Amino acid sequence: MIFKGFSEKSKIKYLNRLLSERHVNVSDNKTQSLGVLVNIDEFKDLEQFKILASELSIRANSLKIITFSTYIDENYHVGEPVFNLKDFGWKGSVKNMELQTFIEQEFDVLISYYKVDVLELKLITALSKAQFKIGISNNDMRVNDLIIQTGVKDFNVFKSEMFKYLTILNKIT
Repeated sequence: MIFKGFSEKSKIKYLNRLLSERHVNVSDNKTQSLGVLVNIDEFKDLEQFKILASELSIRANSLKIITFSTYIDENYHVGEPVFNLKDFGWKGSVKNMELQTFIEQEFDVLISYYKVDVLELKLITALSKAQFKIGISNNDMRVNDLIIQTGVKDFNVFKSEMFKYLTILNKIT
């Protein structure tokens, strides 16, 4: 139990260092690739993100969705990779190659669709090489570039607000 506390503190320290070193560079490049990070415990309708991507004119091969669950269940099938707490080690190290590949992919936009404050979700968002990060959680304002204040179940509100701001930022036409 003591080791769990040390591990948690090391992840928090690593997250704070990542966020303090982060340089936001918002360009007006058009959105051509989209990464989505979803807490599957909160929102299960992943088809909504595929529809969203097609409305943004993003090709299917330029969309990558990963899901996170705080529960460790090997039989959890939602059609997309599911990651959990065991995929992280000391100091926020990622122990899963597929998750590491997602983090290193340079998306034009990353959507972090979770409201519950889970350290590992914030780590994935902070570690991501995405150029522009959109989220709905305002637990830590440093994690995302744009925060759309809405509930997890209000996907249509999120989508309309996201389109509005991406248009203003000249990221979509």
